[in-house]
Amino acid sequence: MTKAVTDESFETDVLKAQGPVLVDFWAEWCGPCRQIAPALEDLSEAFEGKLEIVKINIDENPMAPTQYGVRGIPTLLIFKDGKVAAQQVGAAPKSMLKAWIEKNL
Repeated sequence: MTKAVTDESFETDVLKAQGPVLVDFWAEWCGPCRQIAPALEDLSEAFEGKLEIVKINIDENPMAPTQYGVRGIPTLLIFKDGKVAAQQVGAAPKSMLKAWIEKNL
């Protein structure tokens, strides 16, 4: 299951996480964000133990998206050891998201 993070918890939940973390930058009003949400939920189960998937609402948490140059949403960033390892902007089918994650783990 995906977990919500905030600007306050970002350092602990993402940057200091033990393994890789995929961060979904999203907003309530974003149609494509809602479109990929079920796929991300499924993928969080498929990659359990290998990758944590978290979501951050950019309207409620403006610091993290600004810090990482998020311009369009959905933006997905994979963090490894506190650094951005991969980026995907825009909605994509679940199969493409899965392949992108596998390639970047």
